[in-house]
This record gives sequence, structure tokens and C-alpha cells, in this order.
Amino acid sequence: MASPLPEISPAAHPVAYLTDVEGLWEKLASFCRDNPHVSLEAGGRLVVRPGATFVYGGDALDRGPDGRRVVRTLLNAWREFPTQVVLLAGNRDINKLRLVRELNGHPLARTPEEVRRAPRPVLLRWIFANTMGARGAFEFRHAELAREERAVSEEDVVDSFLEDLAPGGVLRDYLTACQLAHRIGNTLFVHGGVREESLGFVPSRGRVEGVDAWREALNGWYAGQLAAFAEGRLEGGVPDWEPLIAYQAPIPGQRVNPASVVYGRMADANNHPGLPSAGLIAALADAGIHRLVVGHTPSGDCPSVLREGRFELILADNSYGRVEEASRVFLRDDSVCVEGGVVLEDGRHERVRFQLALEDTSTPIGRQVLDTGHLVKGPLAGSGDWLLFRALPGLRVEQLAWSPSALAGRPLGSARAV
Repeated sequence: MASPLPEISPAAHPVAYLTDVEGLWEKLASFCRDNPHVSLEAGGRLVVRPGATFVYGGDALDRGPDGRRVVRTLLNAWREFPTQVVLLAGNRDINKLRLVRELNGHPLARTPEEVRRAPRPVLLRWIFANTMGARGAFEFRHAELAREERAVSEEDVVDSFLEDLAPGGVLRDYLTACQLAHRIGNTLFVHGGVREESLGFVPSRGRVEGVDAWREALNGWYAGQLAAFAEGRLEGGVPDWEPLIAYQAPIPGQRVNPASVVYGRMADANNHPGLPSAGLIAALADAGIHRLVVGHTPSGDCPSVLREGRFELILADNSYGRVEEASRVFLRDDSVCVEGGVVLEDGRHERVRFQLALEDTSTPIGRQVLDTGHLVKGPLAGSGDWLLFRALPGLRVEQLAWSPSALAGRPLGSARAV
């Protein structure tokens, strides 16, 4: 059964996990507030307590006016606590590498001619809105720069993005500190997801046998792509880092890239979360991995925990949630602790808060109500009801409170595989 979240001992080597802040400082600040493992000091210094690990799951900027500040804070924490901070590269982080070429005379082929001929700020706004899913990012950066300088021109905004990617630039250094996949104990972390197409696949190398060998090879390939970017290497006029640009993006005409751990999704077309196939779960289990933790795909107001046997999938991207504060996930090999705010369909504000042992199969948490398709997310701290979640067409979500008696006797099963 789920139980109240206890005080967590640093001696148990917990992992504190956060993802998809996307330039919203309050997300990072609220995650650190009263957090037993990660704190934010005056002046913005992020501190990881002894014995703990902080994993940031990717996508540090784009949708809020504090992108540079978030990136700088995470990077400084990695530099100060290099054995305790893990940074994963998200698509919103990696795709900025495109700007060095596109803002310097090599826009995408589908860029309208009138935009090609326009001043750079017009081109950058078009790139954000039409190819990066980051409408408003230009204005967010302008606001951030304005807090640092008295007058900021639109050209200054363009220059700031290029400066971030120049030698010594904060985003270049941040991406260099990042990885694509990281393992801690029995838990594998990636930004987007792991599918049959991506497990074992390394661009330019093909298949690599063994989960750990694949993870190391994938991170090595990523580092090599960043080195090619830093050196400005071209082959026949094509950037040598172009494979990384393709890897972090959806397949043209689709919303996903199943061969990528950055742009793969553990969800259906409506963003309703689903477990991987039994074969993939078995392959991970053979390598001693019983938990997969991802971001990238919005999953309502608080994390989604999906379970099948001794396997857990955790989706913790709450960037499009109805609450401003961040959710929190604490992990050990044998348990997960989840906490977050939620706004129900009737307008009530509630909190989800529970600790769940990996071996506990008695709880409905992580199961799906078969006749309605709702995922049982966890207990609501105020009422004792269960939070049920369902993603709907149009990227809408439904969040309901069901009493224990309403859930009792309903058919439960594994969430639909993707």
C-alpha cells in the first residue's frame, strides 16, 4: 500500500529528479524549497547534500524568461558537485546548435524567401515558432537580457543566443556537461524514452549489444558530435554534427523519433503514458534495470508512475501542468517517492504524496482502469481519494478524484503499451 512520504535519510543514497523546467525559474526554486537533498541558496547557488544525487532530465530553456539563469545554475552545480549532479541533454537544449548555421547564412530549405531576406530577429522568431516549438522564446530572452542591461535591441537578443554557443558560452559548456543516457543502480534515465528502435542503436555505429555498452557508446557518440560542432567540421558543406541535429528531432512529418532517446516518447498520440513492450522490459531486466525515468512528454500536473511486475516507468514532465510549482521525485533502488500539486476537473487544488516500494504489488498505483482508460496516479493527501489521469485528444488532460470504494472492484491492468 502507498504510505505517507517519510523523512528521507541521506545515508540511503537517494536520487532527486527534476526535468523540463524550460526557462521557468519558479519550477527550479519550488523543487528546491524544503527539499531534503537539493537546496537553492541566496544568489542562486544550487547545493546537493552529501550522499545524494541530483539528476536533471533535460530541456532547460525556451518557455520562460529565465533560460540563461537556469542553464547557468545547473551548470555551476555540475561544476561544484561533479560526482553528485547528472545533466541530461533535452531536445530544447540540443536544437540550439542549429542557430550557428541558420543565423549565419544557412537557413533551413523550407524557410520562406521573405524570411531569408529579413533581418536576423525576424528569422530567429520564425525558427522558434515554426521549427523549435518555442513560440515566445525571443521575447523571453529579451526580458531576461533587459533585467541585466538598461537597453536591449532585437539584434542583441540574436547575438545572445550565438554567444551562448561560442567558445566559453554557457549553453555550449552546459551541453558538453550533459549526457544522453545515465544509469544509477537499477534505474536508467533518458530525456525522451527507450523503444525497441532506440535500445542498442547508436547513429553511425548501428546496433551495440548490451544495455551498458550501448549507453556508453551513445554518450561517446554524443560527445564526438559536440566536438565536431566545437571544431566547426564540415564534410562537403554539411556539418559533421548534423546527425545529432537529426537525432534530437522528430522524424519529418511525425511527432516522434522512435530511434532516439531524446525524441522518443513513452506515450500514445494523445500523450497518454504507456509501458514499453514486454520484450523491451525483459531486455532491460536482463541488464539489472527495473526502472526507466523520462521527461519530454507532458503528463499532467504530477508525475505518472506505471508498473508491471517489478518494472516501473516514471514520466515526470509536468511543464504544461495547471500548477506553477514543480513536482518532486525521489528514488532509491527499492522505492520511489512522489510529491506534487494537482488541480482537478472540478477546480479543487490537491496534493499527491506517496512512497512506493518496488516490490509492492498490492497497490493500484501505476495501473490502468481497463474500462475507462484512466491511470491511477496516487492518493490525494487531503481527501484520501485516488487521483485518476487520462490524456485526451487535442493534448487535453482529465484529472479526477475517485473514492476508494469507487475504484474497488474495477478491472485494473497494465497501461497500454506503446
